[in-house]
Amino acid sequence: MNILKEFKAFAMKGNVVDMVIGVVIGGAFGKIVTSLVNDMIMPVFSLLTGRVSFTNWKWVVDPPREGLEPIIINYGSFLQNVFDFLIIAFSIFITIKFITRMANKMKQQKEEEIKEEIKEEPKVSAEELLLREIRDLLKEKQENKEEALINEVSLAIENQKE
Repeated sequence: MNILKEFKAFAMKGNVVDMVIGVVIGGAFGKIVTSLVNDMIMPVFSLLTGRVSFTNWKWVVDPPREGLEPIIINYGSFLQNVFDFLIIAFSIFITIKFITRMANKMKQQKEEEIKEEIKEEPKVSAEELLLREIRDLLKEKQENKEEALINEVSLAIENQKE
């Protein structure tokens, strides 16, 4: 039972879920790129090479004999798969570069917004203004009391001297 809990914890981690999503999207993307290569790029390549089909390139190592199949190295299929891989890798590179650029722009905009918010003076609510007024009035009243007390003490001292 402990293994199931560990597997669930592993499978539910953010990185694993992201990886699964990437694999699914990558599989679909791979089909699109394969179609692009097979249906659009390779016909043009075939036209440029004198209508030779890229996937039909092969090397017959041992020709067919009585009752035996020939031994053939289908390097054209291999080259086709390498070509597919290069196009897929380049497409993913361009996509990631685009996403990274957009993410950096969004991050920079957010940082600029935060800097602007910091620069702006904070807006003061009506309650806070009222509380400030009360504080100032109490402070002024206290200062007036202290001043009156000092005056009374000074008068009392002068009266005692006389």
